[in-house]
Amino acid sequence: MDYHHHTNHSFDSTASMVEICKKAIENEIQEICFTEHFSVNPLAPTYGHMVFENYLQEIRYCQEQFHTQLTIKAGIELCEPHLLKEQYDKTLQPLDLDFILGSVHNLKNQKLRLALKEDPATAYERYFTELYHMVSTADIDIIAHFDLMKRYAYKEYGLYNFQEHQEIIEQIVKKAIDRNIGMEINTSGLRTGLKQTLPSIEILRLYIELGGEILTVGSDSHTAKDVGANLADAYALAKACGFNYIYKFEKRKPIPVKLF
Repeated sequence: MDYHHHTNHSFDSTASMVEICKKAIENEIQEICFTEHFSVNPLAPTYGHMVFENYLQEIRYCQEQFHTQLTIKAGIELCEPHLLKEQYDKTLQPLDLDFILGSVHNLKNQKLRLALKEDPATAYERYFTELYHMVSTADIDIIAHFDLMKRYAYKEYGLYNFQEHQEIIEQIVKKAIDRNIGMEINTSGLRTGLKQTLPSIEILRLYIELGGEILTVGSDSHTAKDVGANLADAYALAKACGFNYIYKFEKRKPIPVKLF
């Protein structure tokens, strides 16, 4: 299963859904979920790109075309869904989606790269604090790429020290578990110089130690060539951390699938 894909329905991808589906079938993936970027904030880069009628119509087309070879779910990746919550609820409630990722891509309407440049010494702490606010109130199923800030920081500012931020990370994880929000193993970092999944192994271990169970795996593909990239690594990491199941979703309900 690969539960994180972007196509030309996202502002930062030109891939087509059909290309993604064909690549998934070629890579012997049984189930995928499209999770396009979406924001109701006019100041966010993602704003204004998504046309849900077209998006869902194309998903239905792919479901019909590939139904004997691939299970295809309809999802979304929300940017800062704890902000402007009423607008998100109003927009999403009628759509009957299968799956919702929540992510923090901006701090005070600044991209993470700019937030880093503004004050690198506090950037990680500000990011994790915003993530805590998101997990506390947003209507989401999974925290996307939990420690995303490191994607933009590692080259120039370095990786964060887990122990240094452990208190706020524990607060995020506990709140997520309390609210039945899971997390993903996002493999995109393995395709860059970062050479790590998002989140790090320390966060995955903490999540399971504190009683977390709901885990998805996603390549975060923006091109067809990345569909299913490093999924085997993610599954091996999940097992090494002590997870017995990976989850799929249907109409926002988590369904466990045994890890072998």
